[in-house]
Amino acid sequence: MAFQSPLAAVLRFRESIERREERALHRVRSSVARVEAQMERLRAAMDEARRQREQALRESIPSGHLQALLREEVLAEERGKLLQAEMQRLHQELQGQIKAYQAAHQDREMLSEMLQRQREAFQRRQRHEEQKRLDDVFLARRSRR
Repeated sequence: MAFQSPLAAVLRFRESIERREERALHRVRSSVARVEAQMERLRAAMDEARRQREQALRESIPSGHLQALLREEVLAEERGKLLQAEMQRLHQELQGQIKAYQAAHQDREMLSEMLQRQREAFQRRQRHEEQKRLDDVFLARRSRR
């Protein structure tokens, strides 16, 4: 007789929850990496805009061009603030998702261990029953002599 346990179905369900939480964790981490890359590109663009403005101040340029450069810097700073707020939100979401994944992982681990203990107990019972059967066969043969 093969080992069967009602915990197997529960374990499969817990495994699916753990995989779902792990995928969600990867999505949040991917979003964090995406926003970090955007922030890095924005920093580089802001550095370039400052460099252009400083060069423009050293040269004689139309004031309209200088105002456009200043406007670009202001817009970039506002975009930076928005990205920073997004990053804070994502970090909070990431912390929550890490906790959700850890809880799902622990639940699955606990059930896996319980199922393993049940399987080992089942195998011990089977070995015991097999040994008892072999002992009975031996005693039956011995008593016929």
